Parts: sequence; structure tokens; C-alpha cells
Amino acid sequence: MTCRSVAVPTETTAAGGETNAYLVDDPAGSVLVDPAGRTDRLDALVAEGGVDHVAVTHAHPDHVGGVAAYAAATGATVWARRGREARFAAATGRPPDRTFVEGDDVGGLTVLDTPGHAPDHVAFEADEGILSGDLAVASGSVAVAAPEGDVRAYLVALRRLRARDPDRLFPGHGPVVDDPRAVLDRLYFHRLDRERRVERAVRGGAASVDAVVDAAYDRELGDLRDLAAATVRAHLDKLDVEGRVRFDRESGRVTPA
Repeated sequence: MTCRSVAVPTETTAAGGETNAYLVDDPAGSVLVDPAGRTDRLDALVAEGGVDHVAVTHAHPDHVGGVAAYAAATGATVWARRGREARFAAATGRPPDRTFVEGDDVGGLTVLDTPGHAPDHVAFEADEGILSGDLAVASGSVAVAAPEGDVRAYLVALRRLRARDPDRLFPGHGPVVDDPRAVLDRLYFHRLDRERRVERAVRGGAASVDAVVDAAYDRELGDLRDLAAATVRAHLDKLDVEGRVRFDRESGRVTPA
């Protein structure tokens, strides 16, 4: 099995402005994962290796822009997460041919459920490592933002991947991760630290999402303020479910439990 990648320029909030598309060659069938758009470099890789299957880690716009084009060009079977077919079709402009669930094989890849960053997020396990989508990045952090982000699910997904102890991670953005456990631990404890800051802000008197953002972030956010507010909302959702704060999602009001 070989796993080759092309960085595709996309309209993404990820650092570098690119999404990694992967072509995994295996005797069970070659799989094109996360074709974010059609480019000459990706065309050349597809022409060289051929494509039997097309799949995505999740249906965010910066991961799906080339699905329909490469499916049409290659005749590949297009896959989506079962139960998320409508979401997939709306994002890609093409309904899937087949669906998968946890444990299914797509070519030589095995599906792992890893929701959190997005409700339909999956990872694909290969011999060389795990194609982890937007679950992990080598540096920085991953957005887990309302209304789609689920912090509880994201933390579980991080623990699940760590328990599998992969040799490396092939992320949706940025370089290959050669020290998966260290990176997964860093992301896990970063998320817990953000949660502590959010809860401490509420207990310190912050009574709105904006007030929590001001208290929980110790830097000037600029254009990232909306993302920070959506992240805080996702953390407040978790804390509310756990009975640690009371969060009114409509008004944005929050009080200690």
C-alpha cells in the first residue's frame, strides 16, 4: 500500500490555505480521499495511479470540491457516511453510490467514526497510518465550533485514535504527523484547558458568550473572534449537558450551575 498526497489550494480557515488530497493505492482498490478541488497536480496523480473509489473524511466545503469532477473523470465509486447521504450530496453536488459505517472497508482503508469537528467526520485506517482529516494537525489546534462542533465527541475521537497507536497521521491540513501520540495528547489537553478557561470565566461572572470570549482568550482575536465565539458556544454546550453551567443557546446567556 502507498499513500501519496497533493496539497490543493482551498478557501479554508486552516493555516496555509490548502487541503491535503490523498491517493491510497492498494490491491483492494485505489481510493482518492478528500479531493478538495481539481488541480493539474492532482489530475496527474489520478492519471498515474487510477481511482476506484472516492471518499471524504467529512463534507465541509474545503474537503469536497473535486468529488464530482473526479468521479465523472474516472468512473470511481463514490462513498459517504451512512445516514449522512443528503449532507454529502448537498456539499458535493453528487449523491453517493455506496455508503459505509464504522469498520467497513473502502478499498484498502478501514472506516473509523471520529465525529466532533463535524457530525459526519470519519478517519480512514491504512497500513501506513491513519488519514485523520480535521481531527488532528501537526501544529496549532482544530476548530470544534458550534453549531456543528461537538467537544465531547471530539475528545472521545482523540482518545480512540490514540488507543490505536498509529505509526503516523495523514491530516487534512499541513504536514504528516510522525509522533501521533504526542500530537493527540497536545490537542486533547489544549481542549481541556480551553474548557477550564470557559468554565472559570462563567464562575467569575461572565454572563454572555461575548463576555466569556473576552475572559477565556488572553489575546487580541481580530478576524478570529467569530470563530472563538463559536468555539466557546461548543464548550458551553458540553458544560451545560454535564450540568456544570446553564447555557441558553437562543439568548447566549450563561450562568453557573
